[in-house]
Amino acid sequence: MDWMYLVYFLLGIVLFFGARAYKRGEWNEEYTSLPQTKALLGFSALGVALHHLAQKSCAPWHPQWYIVHGLDVFVDMGFLFVAVFLFCSGLGLYKSWKTKPNYLKGFFRKRVLPIVIAFYLSEFIYTGVRLLMGQQMDTAQILWYLSGLQLANMNAWYVAVIPFFYAAFFFAFRFCRREGAAIAWVFVFSLLYTLLGVLLDHQSVWWMRGEWWYNSILLFPLGLLFGKYEKQVTAFFKKGYWVWLALSFASVFLSFYLAKLGTDQWWGYYGETWGDPMKLWHRFFCACVQWLACLCFVWFCFLFRMKFRLGNGLLALLGKVTLEFYLMHGMFVDMFGYNFLDICKSIVYIKNVPLFVLTVLACSVPATALFHFLWKGVTRLLLGKKKNARPQASLEG
Repeated sequence: MDWMYLVYFLLGIVLFFGARAYKRGEWNEEYTSLPQTKALLGFSALGVALHHLAQKSCAPWHPQWYIVHGLDVFVDMGFLFVAVFLFCSGLGLYKSWKTKPNYLKGFFRKRVLPIVIAFYLSEFIYTGVRLLMGQQMDTAQILWYLSGLQLANMNAWYVAVIPFFYAAFFFAFRFCRREGAAIAWVFVFSLLYTLLGVLLDHQSVWWMRGEWWYNSILLFPLGLLFGKYEKQVTAFFKKGYWVWLALSFASVFLSFYLAKLGTDQWWGYYGETWGDPMKLWHRFFCACVQWLACLCFVWFCFLFRMKFRLGNGLLALLGKVTLEFYLMHGMFVDMFGYNFLDICKSIVYIKNVPLFVLTVLACSVPATALFHFLWKGVTRLLLGKKKNARPQASLEG
């Protein structure tokens, strides 16, 4: 028996257990509500974990004798799941700003600083784990990791970046008189951030290490835009719903295929830009095609939930700790992969992929819980026991 089927079967159970399908003429009117969005984010967090597990077990850049197939479908899908996080972040921020009086008052203290604390707490933990695993580091290297300018936790890039987009949201909505202008400025910020990423070549030390830092980032301002026109957009897609759902489903595969062609055959992200100015355009075109794939994926996810209500205890719980799970699971991916971050031996190399998946997820659960309480305690210690001092990094409630 191929035990990989069990992994995919359990994934389906996690997604659809407790789900409800609506009859003709009925709709999931709360498909963008906080509980429903958290359920989607919980599943997306699992998708990110499976992406990292796939990259460690069957990505084509590993030595051939370490490649074990089973999770191949997830190797290139990480940016799509991150797109869900970014879109929901923008949507959640807009909804909170629109419905909560004085939402921007104390915004940095309540929404941004706790995320910064989580980032640095993660960096401290991963630096300690790197030392315990046997990585040879001098004092300067330890300080670079603790500063956050070099990532000890290489999966923490999202948590390093999202505070800057929260800040862009704050300044745009604080100083622009019109909502449309505020959203436009966030779009401008996103494009400038992308251009910075395009200008920088791949490197293994500092921030902006590669395209994954920006190839889904446009979904953040698109989440804001959707929040502004949610009622109109929802009403539009209710007309001819099943046609739109089928089109969105097909567009996911087509756009993902185009993104693969763009990155693997046509243009690609690799190559020094200073010696070849056309490489700047190649990278930007790749980002645009991947943005399209992100938009199609999010489009399908939200259309699907207009008729199918997701929700069970596991997704609800995971949706509440997406940031903690996101920061912690990668540690175990490397501890039980064929090596630890390409710097030293892993604790145990689990070559059997289903066992690898289950072991990583089983270890991530208590680590997520411990990080949650540690983060909560440190945040209260540093910022005081303010109500709502702990935010959701992927969705503003």
